[in-house]
Amino acid sequence: MRATLRWAHSDLRTHRGEALFLVLATAGIVASLLLATALFGYATNPWQRVFTQSHGAHVWLHTDSAADTGKLAGLDGVDSVAGPYPTAATTVSSRGSRAAVELRGTPERPSVGSPPVVSGHWLDPATPNGVVLETRLARALLAEPGDTLTVPGTARELTVVGLADSAEPRYRPGEQPGLVWALPSAVPDPGGQVIGLRLTDPGDTSYVVQRAVTVLGAGAIGEVSTWQQARAEAQGDNRLLGQVLGLFGLGALVAAGLAVHGAISTRIRGHLRDLSVLKAIGFTPGQVVRVFLLQHLAYALLGAVAAAALAEALGSRLPGRFGDAVGVWQGLPGHTVALVVVPVGAVLFIGATTGLAAWRAGRVPPVPVPRPAAALGGRPAGATGRSRRAGGLRRVLGLPPAAPHTGQLSGLARRALGLRIPPALVLGWHKAFTRRPRSLATVARLTLPLLLIVVAMSAWTTIDRFHSEPEQIGLPTTLSVRADSGLGERQTRTLLEHDPQVAAAYPGVETAALVPGQTATIALRGLGTHHDPYPYTLAEGRAARGADEAVAGQGLLDLLDVRVGDWVRMTVGDQPQILHIVGRSIEPENAGRVISTSLDTLRANDPGLRPTLYELRLDPGAAPGEVADRLATAGRGHLDVHTVANPADGLSPLRAVVAGLIAVLALIGLIELLTAIGGAVREGERDLLALKAIGLSPRQITAITVTATGCTALAAVLAATALGLPLAHWLIDAQGRSSGIGAGIAQGPSALLMLPLGAAAVLCAAALAALPAARAARRRLADTLSAVA
Repeated sequence: MRATLRWAHSDLRTHRGEALFLVLATAGIVASLLLATALFGYATNPWQRVFTQSHGAHVWLHTDSAADTGKLAGLDGVDSVAGPYPTAATTVSSRGSRAAVELRGTPERPSVGSPPVVSGHWLDPATPNGVVLETRLARALLAEPGDTLTVPGTARELTVVGLADSAEPRYRPGEQPGLVWALPSAVPDPGGQVIGLRLTDPGDTSYVVQRAVTVLGAGAIGEVSTWQQARAEAQGDNRLLGQVLGLFGLGALVAAGLAVHGAISTRIRGHLRDLSVLKAIGFTPGQVVRVFLLQHLAYALLGAVAAAALAEALGSRLPGRFGDAVGVWQGLPGHTVALVVVPVGAVLFIGATTGLAAWRAGRVPPVPVPRPAAALGGRPAGATGRSRRAGGLRRVLGLPPAAPHTGQLSGLARRALGLRIPPALVLGWHKAFTRRPRSLATVARLTLPLLLIVVAMSAWTTIDRFHSEPEQIGLPTTLSVRADSGLGERQTRTLLEHDPQVAAAYPGVETAALVPGQTATIALRGLGTHHDPYPYTLAEGRAARGADEAVAGQGLLDLLDVRVGDWVRMTVGDQPQILHIVGRSIEPENAGRVISTSLDTLRANDPGLRPTLYELRLDPGAAPGEVADRLATAGRGHLDVHTVANPADGLSPLRAVVAGLIAVLALIGLIELLTAIGGAVREGERDLLALKAIGLSPRQITAITVTATGCTALAAVLAATALGLPLAHWLIDAQGRSSGIGAGIAQGPSALLMLPLGAAAVLCAAALAALPAARAARRRLADTLSAVA
């Protein structure tokens, strides 16, 4: 044991840089996996915590005031109900901010769907105009307990007495109204009612919704929201961040394991004499295996422990969403288990990849076996009858003779030398690809981190596309405007188009529609007219031009199990609407559960329909905030103007994630590159005497190793580009399909970015190889003879 420790200590002193790289790479990988675990927990558990604390309802049904909702309590599968509560849609304003809200009259603290109060207190009859705001709505209005809300166009004032979390769909400007709980006296003119159903089995949600619609009638149902929709929306971007981190963390873990395997294999080839000496002085094969295995397990364990300690101590102090995620994760029940399992799993994986190479080290004989030498122009000495039979078989089959494995120059290399191409380039290329299995393994190990870097860059470019080209990913307009009853259709459109920076104003309506089977609601939109159509972003099919034609998002196609070309029937109130889907649009809103047609098509079914919203396309370079302020001022309180939400705004932390992952992958690639350089230098020591004997200078000999390393890096770059770009498109489009946005959003890096990246990788490889190759080329004759021996 003492001799084993002394040899391991000596080896560590000789390869300090390699050991440091292995420790840092392991630490980066484990940190990525831990952050991914934290984000997954943060994505799911906050909503689950609120749902559990509030004893939440699995289904919320918005109906008209005349609906007999009392029948729903007796439905099979319904455990308890919340409400019904009278509701009224209105707009409130606070500190210059406005928001569309749903006032919900709640006479007492409900037992089902009871929102946990996070600030202030619940409703009190002593404050008849008091309200409790949902926390997301409160942040949008910058409101706190004690503040006063005004209702534009009236003299009403509401006092905020508390803020509460909710497990229902969250407030989204221009899409989902915010939730405001108030006493029934504060809802004097309700426009409908809402009832919540808590089920005995959440898996029966679709069946219960269908039964509820049958009992009440489709015309009485305005909107249906389920717990699955609310949970998916709450998870949103955090789940995506966790998936990205987890995917790249696992990819980096595989790359690190292969890099460790390659490093040990290369070191074994370079230390055959040392291993033979160890065997000769009494080391058993098992002891040799344990030396390599325990040494690299120690490196991996050190990096994993460092990453876990840093994540536990400093993770909650990270800025933005990452710090919040780690802070919540540290309070979850499974936190300690994950903190142990993730680092241990990473160490065991690296140990498994190390074991095979260490086993090969244990098989090194006590006396090194010399390489077979090749006779000039002939077959290698010591060729067996099997090789002769294989050669004869290849001649019978008409195949060309197999390439020799002894380093003999191929015909292509000889012809290149005949064309007076510099010998260093020819011999370097030949050296890089002579031993095909070993060369391909080196290229493959170097390709993996480069491939993941290409995928990470594609993710970065796609996020940039959401900001730089929003019209290409389903966001052709910048502002959304809603007008109250104080302005007519013509007045509103004239006011909007009068602004000098508004390029177009598309009138429209958006309403909830029941899908066939009446198990869920979708968003039905009518935007633009036949003469001035809305510029939808299409990924498949064509635009809706004729009567009853529509385009749909991927989420709706998946929900209804239909495709482009099918006809679909839905119910709006008590009126059916039948549309022909002629295209698939990229829909970043409402999880893609949107079907869109023109306003004229909807008016054909309901002639009295009037536009309730206007989507504005601005001139290039226009500032949305300034235009919104001008329109709000010109509207004199009758216009509610919001910027269209960009889904990429929530993905801003992903840029830091991608940058960190690229750094970790570059570190792993650097380890593999240094391993390949070390192996090439050691292999070159055996040929050094022959190269000097044929008259090559030390500079030319150095150029051979540099060229060989550059060719290996170039092959890895080309393979990573050829494989990484299609893989990135497939992964991004798959994520788009699963989120409901749909395929067609992926954007690969431009050639102007890929060419400098590839050139930098090749030049970096050549530069790193130059110094050790120059040192080896200038070694003394006695040292060279010793190495060859």
